[in-house]
Amino acid sequence: MLQSTLLFAPAGDLAISLIAGLFGLLFGSFLNVVIHRLPIMMQRESDNYVAEESNKPLPHTTRYNLMTPRSACPHCQHQITAMENIPVISWLALRGKCSNCKAPISPRYPLVELLTGALSALVIWRLGSGWTGLASLFFLYSLVAMTFIDFDTQLLPDDLTYPLLWAGLLMNVNGAFVPLQDAVIGAAAGYLALWSVYWLFKLVTGKEGMGYGDFKLLAALGAWMGWTMLPAIILLSSIVGAVVGICLIVFAKRGRNNPIPFGPYLAAAGLIALLYGAPLTAFTLGVVHP
Repeated sequence: MLQSTLLFAPAGDLAISLIAGLFGLLFGSFLNVVIHRLPIMMQRESDNYVAEESNKPLPHTTRYNLMTPRSACPHCQHQITAMENIPVISWLALRGKCSNCKAPISPRYPLVELLTGALSALVIWRLGSGWTGLASLFFLYSLVAMTFIDFDTQLLPDDLTYPLLWAGLLMNVNGAFVPLQDAVIGAAAGYLALWSVYWLFKLVTGKEGMGYGDFKLLAALGAWMGWTMLPAIILLSSIVGAVVGICLIVFAKRGRNNPIPFGPYLAAAGLIALLYGAPLTAFTLGVVHP
């Protein structure tokens, strides 16, 4: 009975939302591993492919994935113990330093954990802990990982965008979020919308304005929420991206030619659309058709 209550608690259940928040803290710790290791795994795979095509020795032969090797301090290679890997608490107890060499540990690790925990609680609070809410946690975790990877590398890995896209279509086979027809059209329209912008910008300026990962991410968002939500997502992400970009240029003295990743703003807009889709769509339609 308790398991059934946890799985199918309705939206607005504070206790279940707090449990989801605690689970989010734990999963946020794993997302830190994904954010750090997945780009390295991609680079190692690329290096090995180039070497193999050139009939050269493979530069990377040791096993490296999300589980192996164990997490260690990048400065002294001290392996992180279980007690040093408790979300947020361990970072505070260690005062943000390695227990062995005292090298600083980035505060982004606990921030990712706190962000994931808080957003997990919000998702379950808004959508409940049924299948829709649990699927939305997968949606959330994928977006968190992609956001920080894009910040670091300006890449949105296919290993994250494609599963998110297919999961959205599968979830909507029975109309969990939108009818399947809307989801399929949303996936196609999401990809083609940014694909068109990319080629128009390139034809006019001769430069690439965004990466293919952005197309795939918007396609995934369309697969989850349907084509009717795409205008709101694009408008919201563009506004946030423009404001942040201007602030970086003015306050951080970042050059205009320095690339600014668009994926994080798409991700933020997508999550807002998932949680507050109806009022957001009403607002967008009001702006477009006053």
